Amino acid sequence: MGKKSVYEKWTKEGLIKRIQALEAASLAAGVALPPEVPALPEKKKTIDPSKYSTRLVAFKLAYFGKRYGGFEFSLHANIPSIEEELWKAFVKACLIFPENPEVVNWDSWEYSKCGRTDKGVSAFGQVIVARVRSNRPLPKKEGPVEGGEGEESEAEEQHEFNDFRDELPYCKMLNRLLPPDIQMLAWCPTTPADFSARHDCRERQYRYFFTQPAFAPLPRSMENPDTAKTTKIKAGWLDIEAMRVAAKKFEGVHDFRNFCKIDSCKPNMNFERKVFESDIVEVKDSGTALPFLDGDNFRPDPSSGLELQGKLPKVYYLHVRGTAFLWHQIRCMAGVIFLVGQGLEDPSIVDKLLDIEAVPGRPTYILAEETPLVLWDCIFPRTEKPENALNWVHIGDDSPGNQHGMMGLMNIMWAYWRERKIDELLASQLLNVVSSQADITLCKDPRARMQLSATTRTFEGGNTERLVGKYQPIMQKVRLMSPAQLFDKEAKKKGYASVAEMEEANVRRSVERRAQVAAQISEPPPIEEVVLEEAVG
Repeated sequence: MGKKSVYEKWTKEGLIKRIQALEAASLAAGVALPPEVPALPEKKKTIDPSKYSTRLVAFKLAYFGKRYGGFEFSLHANIPSIEEELWKAFVKACLIFPENPEVVNWDSWEYSKCGRTDKGVSAFGQVIVARVRSNRPLPKKEGPVEGGEGEESEAEEQHEFNDFRDELPYCKMLNRLLPPDIQMLAWCPTTPADFSARHDCRERQYRYFFTQPAFAPLPRSMENPDTAKTTKIKAGWLDIEAMRVAAKKFEGVHDFRNFCKIDSCKPNMNFERKVFESDIVEVKDSGTALPFLDGDNFRPDPSSGLELQGKLPKVYYLHVRGTAFLWHQIRCMAGVIFLVGQGLEDPSIVDKLLDIEAVPGRPTYILAEETPLVLWDCIFPRTEKPENALNWVHIGDDSPGNQHGMMGLMNIMWAYWRERKIDELLASQLLNVVSSQADITLCKDPRARMQLSATTRTFEGGNTERLVGKYQPIMQKVRLMSPAQLFDKEAKKKGYASVAEMEEANVRRSVERRAQVAAQISEPPPIEEVVLEEAVG
């Protein structure tokens, strides 16, 4: 494999600027670009970092993930990540001073993050930690001080640094530079020196939002009677109580290997996770009424037992609290719960999938869409380390104008909300107009076929249903390889007889590397090098 390009970790914006600069230089010189172009002249720094102290700061932030390729920066992503936007804001605010601002590399800043949300997933309580520039005075150099010992003590007492009042307005600075769909909510002035946003988190909370009905139900006159053989619930509607029964089965300590995506490169993966709470919760007063849903032609049959009260549609969310979660775990849980809600599976399907002896490999069911999922909050500290608690300073605690002023967080979020609320309002009005324009019971064309085919329409968390033909129950679906089979396959691809042999080889290499490092530290340099150094001296 060839040498990696120096541009591997550059941001997309940085690469564009680089190309533009090279094109401008080539045009000015009137010659084609040489194969090796010298680096761009370093930008003059407006702030000398040596004149400032630094401090470890925890930040709580929120973001809407729809426009982003996930939280983590990826070298080969086609769309930006949350980390890339944060990096640009931290650099522009002169809170960090990387050698090359175009290269996203948090390694030098004691950086950690609480959750790694996937593409499209949002967060309203994400937490990161970084060492950043501070207003706190640098330690004074030792030496004689004019005025005597008493005057020095009095001056220091008068100008004692206050972590809250005298510090940089971190959230305000960053929010001015971040896009409106990424905003800082709070910072912690007393972040412990050994704090880790990942390892000190006691609990992570997720919410997966959905509507009732899940998608537009068909008029009863257009339904195919054969669909009743698959489910007793009218397509589009959800049995909330059955979903709640299924959700509750996730509570406790379980092996969730059948509710996640498995990384074949991690053979030591532990699939056991503890879920404190799992439930279906209604969001009160959140929906825009669609009167056509109250018509008997669109409502579920009374025999289904669904209780529909109040204005429709309603909004609910799957609420899950736990210590930590596996890759795609919440989306897998939501996908199965939606099948239960549609009457396609019984709540007992959760028990069956949690039984890893009976089901060692995950059936190929579809996991739920990513956009409605939100990392709702991250709770600190862990019980065994109470000293690593975080005392948040929220937007507005320092100055009310930062929350309610013209450029305050409330105004930014109001504008973001109102734009989408008007879209929702106009769409709902048009939906009501369309639903009332035709009398579907009196089709004007007698040749029109009123009934659709008996294909099953399923809900998977997206904006519309999916046609799946004849529904195949989860336990009858093709199953993926078990984790053990998957890890063995990966080991054989790398030339090992088994995953055990690969692990032994990895341990040997690790021991050898540590021994080499220890030898380099303890052994004196060769005599030839010592003689050469003395001669040069």
